[in-house]
Amino acid sequence: MAGDPKKLQPIIVKKIKKGGHGHHGGAWKIAYADFVTAMMAFFLLMWLLGSTTDGDKKGIADYFNTPLKVALLHGGSGSGDASHVIKGGGTDLTRTSGQVKQGDVDAPRSTINLQAMREVVARADAQQMQALRARVEQSIANHPRLASFRSQILLDITRDGLRIQILDAQNRPMFDSGSALVKEYMRELLREIGGVLADVPNKVTLAGHTDAAPYSRGERGYSNWELSADRANASRRELLAGGMAEAQVLRVLGLASSSLLQRDDPLAPVNRRISIIVMNKEAEERYERGGDLDSGEVSLDSLTSRPGSSLPTSAR
Repeated sequence: MAGDPKKLQPIIVKKIKKGGHGHHGGAWKIAYADFVTAMMAFFLLMWLLGSTTDGDKKGIADYFNTPLKVALLHGGSGSGDASHVIKGGGTDLTRTSGQVKQGDVDAPRSTINLQAMREVVARADAQQMQALRARVEQSIANHPRLASFRSQILLDITRDGLRIQILDAQNRPMFDSGSALVKEYMRELLREIGGVLADVPNKVTLAGHTDAAPYSRGERGYSNWELSADRANASRRELLAGGMAEAQVLRVLGLASSSLLQRDDPLAPVNRRISIIVMNKEAEERYERGGDLDSGEVSLDSLTSRPGSSLPTSAR
């Protein structure tokens, strides 16, 4: 029938349009989020490394190298070991680079280790000085023109290192009387020693000595003090000409007759001498701290009783 409502109802057709990303959906968003998270973690890691002290970095590296040893001996230095909100953790407010579990127990161990290291260095220095002494003796003995000067060379080991003393002789002086001009054979001897010292990095001190004979009109003018200093400087120049580096020279002294070798005879020729000290590491450190050094003072009696000293025949 024409008036039937079922026949008049329109037919509606719904068409669904798919989006342009239907082939993969929203998976790219998840991948992008993972990338941003990874970058954030990376920059956070860079920031942490930049704000970590060198001591903490070394502690972390030591832990991963030998974790059991670090855990037993040194403890940790990270936030896991901290028991206080102040930087460094623990009860000691002076600590700023992380807490050490054993606290003051480590201090004696460090002192003992430092002392042991110093003893090792001292033994190595002593061996080096003995070897250097043997080299100086061999170098002079093997020289065709200097072997006869062996009686004028005095070698001994002091607390500061190897001391090389070149003594004057009545018939073979190192300098003319009252002069700082080096004799030709003395020049050759000093240059030979300078060549040996050029092979070692140790610092060197020089001291000039005279006998007790007063210099003419020396009280107000040129005296034994100036003469001994000039002779020490002249010897320094010959050592440098032999190959020793200028940087090795630590100090040059003129001591006049204040430190006699033969005290019972102030005018003896052996009192006129040049003293060269090749310093060991302990003496160099002591000098840098402002400590005292051996001034070259020595007596024949002390050399005779000292083990390992080499005393020339002319000085006995």
